[in-house]
Amino acid sequence: MTRTPAPAPARRIRRTVGSVAAVAALTAGLLGVSAAQAPRASATACTGTTGVTVVVDFTALGGGIETGCAPGDPASGLAALTGAGFPYAFHPRYPGFVCKINALPATCTNPTGTAYWSYWHAQHGGPWSYSSLGAGSYDPAPGDVEGWSFGAGAQPGITAP
Repeated sequence: MTRTPAPAPARRIRRTVGSVAAVAALTAGLLGVSAAQAPRASATACTGTTGVTVVVDFTALGGGIETGCAPGDPASGLAALTGAGFPYAFHPRYPGFVCKINALPATCTNPTGTAYWSYWHAQHGGPWSYSSLGAGSYDPAPGDVEGWSFGAGAQPGITAP
């Protein structure tokens, strides 16, 4: 039985899909995450010490306040943010400075006193405390609550769930 080659467009699609998969695998490997290891995020607060609850306040950007659960023990505040289902981007001129969460704001602004993502910590039901460390350096414990709020450094607009 002879096998006829796939038409050229089909070969290009397979090659493109293979390239995308290879880049995704390389990126995940560099970040220390694999598809098999990545826990699934929940759109609600974590219960007990099952993970780290993340609250993101988008109200200054015309949105609402969203909560997610990063299961397990994320290694950093950034890992908790993504583990709870909130992708982020760094400012291109300030590596390590989060300028977008869920692709908001639409463009990265230079950090000012009135337009930046502030980073907070709390215990369930407790008061918010402004972080003295960056999210890449802070290691939240399971059961902790992490908060993010865009604007002039105001804490998230809800009590830590």
